Formats: sequence, C-alpha cells, structure tokens
Amino acid sequence: MADGHKLLWREMFRLSLRNFRVKPVRAILTILGMSVGFGVVLFLVSLGYGLQYILIGNLVTTQDSLVTMQATYPSESNLTFSEKDITDLRTVPHVAEVVPVAAFSGEVTKEGTNNPALVAMQLVDPAYFRLTGGAPTVGSVYSTTTQPGVVVTSQTLAVMGLPTSTSALNIPVNISVDYEDNLHGTTTITSSKSALPIVGIIEDDTQAPLVDLPPQVVQIPPPFYQTTLVKADSVDTVESIRNALTTRGLIVSARIDLVNQARQITNIITIVLGVFGITALIVSAIGMFNTMIVSFMERTYEVGVLKSLGATDTDVRNLFLLESAIMGSLGGLSGIVLGFAASQGINFGLNIFATHMGGKGFTLFITPLWFAGLTVGLSIMIGLASGAWPALRASKLSAKEAFLQR
Repeated sequence: MADGHKLLWREMFRLSLRNFRVKPVRAILTILGMSVGFGVVLFLVSLGYGLQYILIGNLVTTQDSLVTMQATYPSESNLTFSEKDITDLRTVPHVAEVVPVAAFSGEVTKEGTNNPALVAMQLVDPAYFRLTGGAPTVGSVYSTTTQPGVVVTSQTLAVMGLPTSTSALNIPVNISVDYEDNLHGTTTITSSKSALPIVGIIEDDTQAPLVDLPPQVVQIPPPFYQTTLVKADSVDTVESIRNALTTRGLIVSARIDLVNQARQITNIITIVLGVFGITALIVSAIGMFNTMIVSFMERTYEVGVLKSLGATDTDVRNLFLLESAIMGSLGGLSGIVLGFAASQGINFGLNIFATHMGGKGFTLFITPLWFAGLTVGLSIMIGLASGAWPALRASKLSAKEAFLQR
C-alpha cells in the first residue's frame, strides 16, 4: 500500500461531515452532551473567578493600599506616635510615604444651628484615603490648600439630621475636637478656624459616625497620633519594612496579608468548583468515545471501500480523527456559549434584584478570555482522544477484513 496521502484535506473534511448528515440526531446529541460538560466547567470556573474578584476587589480598592501597612503600639503600652517618631519612620529604608492618624472624639454642628452631634474624628492628611482605599463614594477628598473641608460617613449625616445624599455636599459645619491624652490625663478642646463644607460622603451604613478632616484646619495641631500608615515603595519591600517596624515594638498589619489569604481561599474554591465541572466533562467525554466506537463499527464497509479506492492507512486514521476533532470543537464552542449565557443571565438577574432592593449591582460571574480559549483547545484534545482508538482500529483494517465485518 502506498505511503503517500491519496486524499486531499478538503476531501477528507467533506467526508468527515458525512456522518453528521447520515446520523444527525446522534451527532447533535453527542455535541450537546459535550457542550453541557464544557458549559458546566465554564459556569463554575466563572463563579470562582467572580467570587475572587468580589472578595479581593473589596480588600484592594487602590494600588497604594496593597503596599500600605498600619503600624500601632500595643494597647497595654499606652504609647503613641509623636512628630519625631513620624519623622524617624520616614527614614526607614524603602518607605515611600508615612501618614499619621490622630483619632479623637468631638462635636460637629451645622452652621447656624445649636444642635451638636458627638462623633468620632480623625485628623488625617488627604493621602490617607489613597493609602487605605477608602475614598468617598459621594463627592471627593478634601485638599489642604485648594479645597479645605471634611469627609463624613452617612451615619454622621443621620445623627445630624441632614440628608444622607448628594444634597448634603457643601453644607458648612463647625468642628470641635477633644484632645484627650490618656497617659497624662489632660484634655484640651480646640475649635476649627472656621466653618468647613462637607466635600465628601462615605456611604456605608455599617460604619459608625465619623468625621475626617485635615490637621491644618484646627487651631492646635494634634499632640500625638495613635496609628501610622506606612507605604512601601514596592510589593517586594513590604516584608523588610514590616521587620524593621516590628523591631521597634510596633504591631504591623498589612492588607496584602488579607489579599494573599483571600486569594488562597478563592483559589481553593475555584479548584473545587472546577473538579465538579470536570466530572461532568468526563461523563460527556465517555459519551463521545462511545459514539466514535459505534460509528467505527457501523462504517467498516465504508473503510473497505476507501481502501479499495487507494486510501492509505494514514488517510483513514486522519478521517476518523478529523471527525472526532470537529465534533469536540463544536461541543467546546457550544459549551462556551451555553456557560457564558447562563452566567451572564444570572448576573443580569442579580443586578436587577440588587437595584430593585436599593443596593448596587455587582458581577458574580467573570469569564476570563484565556479560559475560554483553553476550553476550545481542550475540547479538540478530548475529541482527538475519543477518536484515537477507533481511528487506529480503522487504519489497521484491510479492505478484505472490512468487507467481511460488514
């Protein structure tokens, strides 16, 4: 028998589609079974990626927050940060930025009224919001020069009797801060230099009443700071800075630790979901393998005719492999469409429900493009694997054996 190929690829492709025309119901059911398997895999993996995006997205809202650490002294030490301590922290190698946080209680009053509300207050530089990722959801962050003002939580507006919406922006308020030094037992009361407008609102009903304002607007600077935010110049230097701060007796927490833990948890969830999906895919692959075996047993006479006309063993093998590859790729493509349609349909329904209940829309299912491409490649490989044994059997049949097995 000649070693060269007698069938052109376009002829082979046309012949491989013959089974789809002769046995359309079986071919459609086989492709449908494969599409369900791939659709389940895509659906579950998209769920895992969506959960990861939601969890980590809530933890990291800005790039700077990922490399920022929060440093405090142990509560039992009664120690706080002075201006000299803040200056010393700026000299630590690889520290890019240091923002101290002074937290005290105080009163906020709408200008022109005499109904003060007792709230917690933070005197912080505007960079605080960038390092923590807690930017206002309404309005903007104040500036120490061009736009002095305060940022408040929605609960602060509620206790003041103000509307918890954009209409509260630019309302002037008077601020008084109680500087209480627990270590020395002294208290100093200072008032803001003038009424300050509300420039930003943090819409979070779970956050207690809080007012953020820059230290420059009060008559007396904060005498000490309870917490300090330390930003590293890169992710690689976070650990070295953490060690340097720990040797100074500080307690250090980094958001990157939470992100790493969250990523590990979501990766495990994604793997578990993927295993369930792969189980469904294996069942579909077995069904396709069974289809290819039945197809081979029904087409032994066709194999005999092809070889009688001069088709080589390689031609016959490639014919069966091409047919199984086409069937697998169609199953993969239709599975992508099925899984994507199901996941986006649920996303759409959840967004409508969340909006109707007064919340914000969110994306629960996220399909990475690389995984969709991987699905197509995997579907072709499964198709080739399912058709490998029938293709090998068909290629080894002689024309005489094929006619006798009819």
